[in-house]
Amino acid sequence: MPYAPRVTETLRRWAPILKVLAVLWLVLAIFMTVPLLVLIIEEDPDAGAFALSVGIVLAATCLSWLLTWRIPLSLKPWQMFVLTTTSWVSISSFASLPLALGAPQLSLTNAVFESVSAITTTGSTILVDIESLSDGLKLWRGIMQWLGGIGIIVMGIAILPFLKVGGMRLFHTESSDWSDKVMPRTGGIAKATLGIYCSFTSLAAAAYYLGGMPPLDAIVHAMTSMATGGFANSDASFGAYAEQPHILWMASFFMLCGGLPFVLYIRFLRGSRMALVRDQQVQGLVLLLLVVILTLTAWRISQGTPAFASLTHVTFNVISVVTTTGYASDDYSAWGATAFVAFFYLTFVGGCSGSTSGGMKIFRFQVAMLLLRDQLRYLIHASGVFVSRYNQQALTDDITRGVVAFSFFFFLTIAGLALGLSLMGLDFTTSLSGAATAVANVGPGLGETIGPAGNFAPLPDAAKWLLCVGMLMGRLEILTVLVLLTPMFWRQ
Repeated sequence: MPYAPRVTETLRRWAPILKVLAVLWLVLAIFMTVPLLVLIIEEDPDAGAFALSVGIVLAATCLSWLLTWRIPLSLKPWQMFVLTTTSWVSISSFASLPLALGAPQLSLTNAVFESVSAITTTGSTILVDIESLSDGLKLWRGIMQWLGGIGIIVMGIAILPFLKVGGMRLFHTESSDWSDKVMPRTGGIAKATLGIYCSFTSLAAAAYYLGGMPPLDAIVHAMTSMATGGFANSDASFGAYAEQPHILWMASFFMLCGGLPFVLYIRFLRGSRMALVRDQQVQGLVLLLLVVILTLTAWRISQGTPAFASLTHVTFNVISVVTTTGYASDDYSAWGATAFVAFFYLTFVGGCSGSTSGGMKIFRFQVAMLLLRDQLRYLIHASGVFVSRYNQQALTDDITRGVVAFSFFFFLTIAGLALGLSLMGLDFTTSLSGAATAVANVGPGLGETIGPAGNFAPLPDAAKWLLCVGMLMGRLEILTVLVLLTPMFWRQ
């Protein structure tokens, strides 16, 4: 009995976290029934694996709810940090169950790697002969990425700014909350975002189907395009549709839509018709894409590739990498040294903050350029006073500190992962590009093993677990995870 008060206090501290996790697990179980119904209709033996997986998730949900239902839900800042990390880890773990229990009966390592890659919308895969998978598993891979995509947007808009990390913090100042000007409450933003996300997904599915894709491919590719996730129903990724350029152009459009800030879509629908055009992030992203696409297209034409084919494949693959989608219509690492280096650099960029894209995010590069400009001004005018502005808002010290801190730990994490992978016997290109693509949530790396024409199956198990850590850290903006490793955090 002397331990009872301690157990009760511990449960009270963790109850709000468990309560929210129970809701998230219930949502996961509900979506898991969709491929289950497909498999039941098709009388596929994989239905048993999905049914068992649903049962396990529901059991965990009920247990968590029974332990906490009497305790009121009130999240403190430290609980928000823990919840953010534990939700992604637990959902990725539960999502791996159908992959481990059904055909192809993946090992624990491979099942977790595939699900982490899906939920974080990274798009790296260990599966081969994807075409032979059951329709239910193909659909589940798409659903995992789709759920991860909407989770990323909501986290980026509602949670990370509250924790003072993530890109949307840039739009939160002491005097005003930028997102509150769009909707009065976070719940309103989440609902509007979900509506737009579903609408774009439906539009993409219809476009792909009318463009010539089979129904299942159209649905899965629509989900993974908007989630900027990159899972496809073929080992060749979008190379399976390389001879249908209209599909590549449609996919390029929807990937770009997924890489733009969803809050700006809300503002557009609420009457601010120039919201997307005037946003500095969007301007920077579009300018970068135009410059890179035109440059690489001209370079490929000079190498003897037909003009339209060059423009189509360069546009598709550049947008795919920059938005961290990870589709590939061709093995761009074989285009030559110039393209190889260019795509390696593009791996780090990412789309806009408040989108489904991963990576550094374009605004951090823009803020860095402003800081560099100011530093050069100070060297010339030592006593000058300069105020940098971004999207008509002054860059405060906490924003610049956040950008510098994230950038430092972003590249430090990649360097650490690359070193760890090299110690496991992987070559330099595989180690560095594998670490970069994991933390940036891009998908394919570079080289023969994990490049656009390969996959991550040949890597040792230890390397896959290390990459899972990298994918989760990159998706959670790194600092959200690192703060949990500090003794000061747990003294609260």
